[in-house]
Amino acid sequence: MYTLTVLEGRSFKHDLPLTAISDLLAAADAVVWLDIQDPTEADVALLADEFGFHPLAIEDATRSHERPKVDAYPAAEALAADETSARRGRTAGYYFVVFYEALFDPADGRIVTEPVNLFIGANYLVTVHRREIRHVKETLARWQTPGGPLGSSVAALVHALLDAIVDDYFPLMDRVADQVEELEDAIFVHYEEESIQTIFGLKRDLLGLRRVVAPERDVLNVLLRRELPLFRQADIAYLQDVYDHLVRVTDHIDTYRDLLSSALDSYLSLQSNNLNQIVKILTIASIILMVDSLIAGIYGMNFVHMPELQWRLGYGFALLLMVALNVGLVVYFKRKRWL
Repeated sequence: MYTLTVLEGRSFKHDLPLTAISDLLAAADAVVWLDIQDPTEADVALLADEFGFHPLAIEDATRSHERPKVDAYPAAEALAADETSARRGRTAGYYFVVFYEALFDPADGRIVTEPVNLFIGANYLVTVHRREIRHVKETLARWQTPGGPLGSSVAALVHALLDAIVDDYFPLMDRVADQVEELEDAIFVHYEEESIQTIFGLKRDLLGLRRVVAPERDVLNVLLRRELPLFRQADIAYLQDVYDHLVRVTDHIDTYRDLLSSALDSYLSLQSNNLNQIVKILTIASIILMVDSLIAGIYGMNFVHMPELQWRLGYGFALLLMVALNVGLVVYFKRKRWL
Protein backbone atom coordinates (compact mmCIF):
# COMPACT_ATOMS: atom_id res chain seq x y z
CA MET A 1 0.00 0.00 0.00
CA TYR A 2 1.38 3.39 -0.95
CA THR A 3 0.53 7.08 -0.68
CA LEU A 4 1.99 9.52 -3.19
CA THR A 5 1.65 13.19 -2.31
CA VAL A 6 3.22 16.05 -4.24
CA LEU A 7 3.54 19.74 -3.46
CA GLU A 8 3.92 21.60 -6.73
CA GLY A 9 4.12 25.33 -6.27
CA ARG A 10 1.43 26.08 -3.69
CA SER A 11 -0.94 23.23 -4.49
CA PHE A 12 -0.99 19.61 -3.37
CA LYS A 13 -1.73 16.65 -5.58
CA HIS A 14 -3.03 13.42 -4.07
CA ASP A 15 -3.69 9.85 -5.15
CA LEU A 16 -1.32 10.07 -8.09
CA PRO A 17 -0.32 6.90 -9.95
CA LEU A 18 3.20 5.61 -9.53
CA THR A 19 3.81 6.07 -13.24
CA ALA A 20 3.84 9.83 -12.62
CA ILE A 21 6.95 9.68 -10.43
CA SER A 22 9.36 10.16 -13.33
CA ASP A 23 7.84 13.46 -14.38
CA LEU A 24 7.39 14.62 -10.78
CA LEU A 25 11.04 14.05 -9.89
CA ALA A 26 12.11 15.99 -12.95
CA ALA A 27 9.93 19.00 -12.05
CA ALA A 28 11.98 21.86 -10.64
CA ASP A 29 9.45 23.08 -8.07
CA ALA A 30 7.96 19.74 -6.95
CA VAL A 31 8.40 18.12 -3.54
CA VAL A 32 7.49 14.43 -3.61
CA TRP A 33 6.61 12.26 -0.61
CA LEU A 34 6.07 8.58 -1.33
CA ASP A 35 4.99 6.49 1.66
CA ILE A 36 5.03 2.70 1.24
CA GLN A 37 3.53 0.41 3.87
CA ASP A 38 4.29 -3.33 3.77
CA PRO A 39 6.29 -3.15 0.51
CA THR A 40 5.72 -5.75 -2.18
CA GLU A 41 8.14 -6.94 -4.85
CA ALA A 42 6.67 -4.37 -7.22
CA ASP A 43 7.36 -1.62 -4.69
CA VAL A 44 10.95 -2.80 -4.31
CA ALA A 45 11.38 -2.75 -8.08
CA LEU A 46 9.95 0.78 -8.15
CA LEU A 47 12.54 1.98 -5.63
CA ALA A 48 15.30 0.59 -7.81
CA ASP A 49 13.96 1.63 -11.23
CA GLU A 50 12.44 5.05 -10.61
CA PHE A 51 14.66 6.36 -7.83
CA GLY A 52 17.81 4.37 -8.51
CA PHE A 53 18.38 3.51 -4.86
CA HIS A 54 21.31 1.27 -4.00
CA PRO A 55 20.37 -2.44 -3.70
CA LEU A 56 21.86 -2.63 -0.20
CA ALA A 57 19.74 0.32 0.96
CA ILE A 58 16.62 -1.28 -0.52
CA GLU A 59 17.46 -4.58 1.18
CA ASP A 60 17.85 -2.85 4.54
CA ALA A 61 14.58 -0.97 4.05
CA THR A 62 12.66 -4.21 3.64
CA ARG A 63 14.08 -5.82 6.78
CA SER A 64 12.21 -5.69 10.06
CA HIS A 65 15.02 -5.41 12.61
CA GLU A 66 17.70 -3.22 11.09
CA ARG A 67 19.74 -1.18 13.55
CA PRO A 68 19.13 2.61 13.50
CA LYS A 69 21.65 4.10 11.10
CA VAL A 70 22.27 6.57 8.29
CA ASP A 71 24.03 5.84 5.00
CA ALA A 72 25.05 8.61 2.62
CA TYR A 73 25.00 7.87 -1.10
CA PRO A 74 26.68 10.71 -3.01
CA ALA A 75 25.87 11.40 -6.64
CA ALA A 76 28.81 9.34 -7.91
CA GLU A 77 27.70 6.27 -5.96
CA ALA A 78 24.12 6.80 -7.03
CA LEU A 79 25.31 6.85 -10.63
CA ALA A 80 27.13 3.57 -10.10
CA ALA A 81 24.05 2.05 -8.50
CA ASP A 82 21.71 2.91 -11.36
CA GLU A 83 23.34 4.78 -14.21
CA THR A 84 20.16 5.29 -16.21
CA SER A 85 18.17 6.78 -13.34
CA ALA A 86 21.06 8.96 -12.22
CA ARG A 87 21.51 10.34 -15.73
CA ARG A 88 17.86 11.38 -15.69
CA GLY A 89 18.60 13.38 -12.53
CA ARG A 90 16.60 11.20 -10.17
CA THR A 91 19.42 10.36 -7.77
CA ALA A 92 21.71 13.32 -7.24
CA GLY A 93 22.73 11.90 -3.89
CA TYR A 94 20.54 10.85 -0.98
CA TYR A 95 20.52 9.67 2.62
CA PHE A 96 19.12 6.35 3.75
CA VAL A 97 17.99 6.57 7.39
CA VAL A 98 16.59 3.91 9.72
CA PHE A 99 14.67 5.37 12.67
CA TYR A 100 12.34 3.80 15.24
CA GLU A 101 8.94 4.71 16.57
CA ALA A 102 8.34 3.61 20.17
CA LEU A 103 4.96 3.10 21.80
CA PHE A 104 3.36 1.45 24.80
CA ASP A 105 1.45 -1.75 24.12
CA PRO A 106 -1.40 -1.95 26.67
CA ALA A 107 -2.05 -5.60 25.80
CA ASP A 108 1.08 -6.86 27.56
CA GLY A 109 2.27 -3.65 29.23
CA ARG A 110 5.49 -3.49 27.22
CA ILE A 111 7.32 -0.84 25.22
CA VAL A 112 7.50 -1.89 21.57
CA THR A 113 9.43 -0.32 18.70
CA GLU A 114 8.71 -0.21 15.00
CA PRO A 115 11.24 0.85 12.32
CA VAL A 116 10.58 3.46 9.67
CA ASN A 117 13.03 3.78 6.77
CA LEU A 118 13.63 7.11 5.05
CA PHE A 119 15.20 7.88 1.68
CA ILE A 120 15.98 11.61 1.76
CA GLY A 121 16.75 13.33 -1.53
CA ALA A 122 16.95 16.89 -2.75
CA ASN A 123 13.27 17.07 -3.72
CA TYR A 124 11.77 13.84 -2.42
CA LEU A 125 11.16 11.83 0.72
CA VAL A 126 10.41 8.12 0.57
CA THR A 127 9.27 6.35 3.74
CA VAL A 128 9.08 2.55 3.92
CA HIS A 129 7.69 0.57 6.86
CA ARG A 130 6.00 -2.74 7.58
CA ARG A 131 3.21 -1.59 9.87
CA GLU A 132 1.30 1.63 10.12
CA ILE A 133 3.41 4.43 11.60
CA ARG A 134 1.19 6.98 13.32
CA HIS A 135 3.70 9.81 13.02
CA VAL A 136 3.98 9.37 9.26
CA LYS A 137 0.23 9.86 8.86
CA GLU A 138 0.17 12.81 11.25
CA THR A 139 3.14 14.55 9.63
CA LEU A 140 1.66 14.03 6.18
CA ALA A 141 -1.62 15.57 7.38
CA ARG A 142 0.21 18.55 8.93
CA TRP A 143 2.15 19.09 5.71
CA GLN A 144 -1.08 19.35 3.73
CA THR A 145 -2.74 21.74 6.19
CA PRO A 146 -3.32 25.11 4.47
CA GLY A 147 -0.90 27.62 5.93
CA GLY A 148 0.75 24.86 7.96
CA PRO A 149 4.14 25.23 9.64
CA LEU A 150 6.06 22.61 7.66
CA GLY A 151 6.84 24.69 4.61
CA SER A 152 7.79 23.31 1.23
CA SER A 153 11.21 21.71 1.73
CA VAL A 154 12.23 18.11 2.25
CA ALA A 155 14.34 19.19 5.22
CA ALA A 156 11.23 20.55 6.95
CA LEU A 157 9.43 17.24 6.40
CA VAL A 158 12.37 15.23 7.73
CA HIS A 159 12.63 17.42 10.82
CA ALA A 160 8.88 17.26 11.47
CA LEU A 161 8.80 13.46 11.17
CA LEU A 162 11.90 12.78 13.27
CA ASP A 163 10.88 15.37 15.85
CA ALA A 164 7.42 13.81 16.21
CA ILE A 165 8.93 10.35 16.69
CA VAL A 166 11.46 11.55 19.29
CA ASP A 167 8.94 13.72 21.16
CA ASP A 168 6.76 10.65 21.62
CA TYR A 169 9.56 9.06 23.65
CA PHE A 170 8.92 11.50 26.50
CA PRO A 171 5.41 10.22 27.41
CA LEU A 172 6.97 6.76 27.61
CA MET A 173 9.57 8.13 30.02
CA ASP A 174 6.79 9.68 32.12
CA ARG A 175 5.02 6.33 32.24
CA VAL A 176 8.24 4.62 33.29
CA ALA A 177 8.76 7.27 36.01
CA ASP A 178 5.28 6.55 37.38
CA GLN A 179 5.96 2.81 37.36
CA VAL A 180 9.28 3.29 39.16
CA GLU A 181 7.52 5.35 41.84
CA GLU A 182 4.85 2.66 42.25
CA LEU A 183 7.54 0.00 42.48
CA GLU A 184 9.38 1.87 45.22
CA ASP A 185 6.14 2.14 47.19
CA ALA A 186 5.40 -1.55 46.65
CA ILE A 187 8.89 -2.56 47.78
CA PHE A 188 9.43 -0.32 50.79
CA VAL A 189 5.85 -0.08 52.08
CA HIS A 190 3.97 -3.22 51.06
CA TYR A 191 6.88 -5.65 50.40
CA GLU A 192 5.15 -7.09 47.33
CA GLU A 193 7.07 -10.02 45.85
CA GLU A 194 5.52 -9.46 42.41
CA SER A 195 7.51 -6.23 42.13
CA ILE A 196 10.68 -8.05 41.13
CA GLN A 197 9.03 -9.33 37.93
CA THR A 198 7.93 -5.80 37.07
CA ILE A 199 11.46 -4.52 37.69
CA PHE A 200 12.99 -7.03 35.31
CA GLY A 201 10.34 -6.25 32.68
CA LEU A 202 10.99 -2.51 32.89
CA LYS A 203 14.77 -3.00 32.75
CA ARG A 204 14.34 -5.12 29.64
CA ASP A 205 12.14 -2.46 28.00
CA LEU A 206 14.58 0.34 28.85
CA LEU A 207 17.51 -1.67 27.52
CA GLY A 208 15.68 -2.25 24.24
CA LEU A 209 14.76 1.42 23.98
CA ARG A 210 18.34 2.50 24.67
CA ARG A 211 19.59 0.23 21.90
CA VAL A 212 17.36 2.28 19.62
CA VAL A 213 17.96 5.78 20.99
CA ALA A 214 21.76 5.62 21.27
CA PRO A 215 22.38 4.91 17.55
CA GLU A 216 19.72 7.46 16.60
CA ARG A 217 21.95 10.12 18.13
CA ASP A 218 24.66 9.01 15.71
CA VAL A 219 22.14 9.36 12.87
CA LEU A 220 21.49 12.98 13.82
CA ASN A 221 25.23 13.61 14.13
CA VAL A 222 25.77 12.51 10.53
CA LEU A 223 22.88 14.64 9.27
CA LEU A 224 24.26 17.64 11.18
CA ARG A 225 27.63 17.27 9.43
CA ARG A 226 25.91 17.80 6.06
CA GLU A 227 28.04 15.34 4.12
CA LEU A 228 25.53 15.72 1.29
CA PRO A 229 24.23 19.17 0.25
CA LEU A 230 20.61 18.28 1.02
CA PHE A 231 20.14 20.53 4.06
CA ARG A 232 20.66 24.26 4.31
CA GLN A 233 22.50 25.86 7.19
CA ALA A 234 19.16 27.18 8.44
CA ASP A 235 17.89 23.58 8.74
CA ILE A 236 20.71 22.55 11.07
CA ALA A 237 19.20 24.30 14.10
CA TYR A 238 16.04 22.17 13.79
CA LEU A 239 18.01 18.93 13.50
CA GLN A 240 20.13 20.02 16.46
CA ASP A 241 16.92 20.38 18.46
CA VAL A 242 15.99 16.76 17.68
CA TYR A 243 19.49 15.69 18.70
CA ASP A 244 19.14 17.52 22.02
CA HIS A 245 15.85 15.73 22.66
CA LEU A 246 17.53 12.38 22.02
CA VAL A 247 20.25 13.27 24.53
CA ARG A 248 17.57 14.04 27.13
CA VAL A 249 15.79 10.75 26.42
CA THR A 250 19.07 8.87 26.81
CA ASP A 251 19.68 10.58 30.15
CA HIS A 252 16.18 9.64 31.30
CA ILE A 253 16.70 6.01 30.29
CA ASP A 254 20.02 5.80 32.15
CA THR A 255 18.51 7.45 35.23
CA TYR A 256 15.54 5.09 35.38
CA ARG A 257 17.73 2.06 34.79
CA ASP A 258 19.89 3.11 37.74
CA LEU A 259 16.78 3.66 39.88
CA LEU A 260 15.46 0.23 38.95
CA SER A 261 18.81 -1.36 39.76
CA SER A 262 18.79 0.41 43.13
CA ALA A 263 15.20 -0.71 43.76
CA LEU A 264 16.16 -4.29 42.90
CA ASP A 265 19.16 -4.15 45.24
CA SER A 266 16.99 -2.67 47.98
CA TYR A 267 14.38 -5.38 47.50
CA LEU A 268 17.01 -8.11 47.75
CA SER A 269 18.52 -6.43 50.82
CA LEU A 270 15.11 -6.26 52.50
CA GLN A 271 14.49 -9.90 51.72
CA SER A 272 17.91 -10.80 53.12
CA ASN A 273 17.27 -8.75 56.27
CA ASN A 274 13.88 -10.38 56.77
CA LEU A 275 15.45 -13.80 56.36
CA ASN A 276 18.18 -12.91 58.87
CA GLN A 277 15.54 -11.77 61.37
CA ILE A 278 13.67 -15.04 60.99
CA VAL A 279 16.86 -17.07 61.38
CA LYS A 280 17.85 -15.04 64.46
CA ILE A 281 14.49 -15.59 66.15
CA LEU A 282 14.56 -19.29 65.35
CA THR A 283 18.11 -19.55 66.68
CA ILE A 284 17.20 -17.82 69.96
CA ALA A 285 14.13 -20.03 70.33
CA SER A 286 16.32 -23.08 69.72
CA ILE A 287 18.80 -22.00 72.40
CA ILE A 288 16.01 -21.47 74.94
CA LEU A 289 14.47 -24.84 74.14
CA MET A 290 17.88 -26.49 74.34
CA VAL A 291 18.09 -25.50 78.03
CA ASP A 292 14.71 -27.10 78.68
CA SER A 293 15.79 -30.17 76.75
CA LEU A 294 18.98 -30.35 78.81
CA ILE A 295 17.08 -30.35 82.11
CA ALA A 296 14.51 -32.82 80.80
CA GLY A 297 17.31 -35.02 79.50
CA ILE A 298 19.14 -35.06 82.82
CA TYR A 299 16.08 -36.10 84.78
CA GLY A 300 15.08 -38.53 82.13
CA MET A 301 18.16 -40.73 82.63
CA ASN A 302 17.53 -44.25 83.94
CA PHE A 303 19.78 -44.21 87.01
CA VAL A 304 18.49 -45.84 90.18
CA HIS A 305 19.92 -43.30 92.63
CA MET A 306 18.56 -39.88 91.59
CA PRO A 307 17.32 -38.13 94.75
CA GLU A 308 15.17 -35.56 92.92
CA LEU A 309 13.08 -38.30 91.36
CA GLN A 310 11.79 -39.33 94.79
CA TRP A 311 11.35 -35.75 95.97
CA ARG A 312 7.73 -34.67 96.38
CA LEU A 313 8.50 -31.18 94.97
CA GLY A 314 10.90 -32.40 92.26
CA TYR A 315 8.48 -31.94 89.35
CA GLY A 316 7.64 -28.36 90.27
CA PHE A 317 11.30 -27.61 90.94
CA ALA A 318 12.25 -28.79 87.44
CA LEU A 319 9.57 -26.63 85.83
CA LEU A 320 10.57 -23.57 87.88
CA LEU A 321 14.20 -24.15 86.95
CA MET A 322 13.28 -24.24 83.26
CA VAL A 323 11.24 -21.05 83.55
CA ALA A 324 13.99 -19.27 85.48
CA LEU A 325 16.65 -20.21 82.95
CA ASN A 326 14.39 -19.21 80.04
CA VAL A 327 13.68 -15.82 81.61
CA GLY A 328 17.37 -15.34 82.28
CA LEU A 329 18.24 -16.08 78.66
CA VAL A 330 15.55 -13.70 77.38
CA VAL A 331 16.87 -10.92 79.65
CA TYR A 332 20.40 -11.62 78.48
CA PHE A 333 19.39 -11.50 74.80
CA LYS A 334 17.48 -8.26 75.41
CA ARG A 335 20.52 -6.63 76.95
CA LYS A 336 22.61 -7.72 73.99
CA ARG A 337 19.88 -6.30 71.71
CA TRP A 338 19.49 -9.60 69.97
CA LEU A 339 15.75 -9.44 70.62
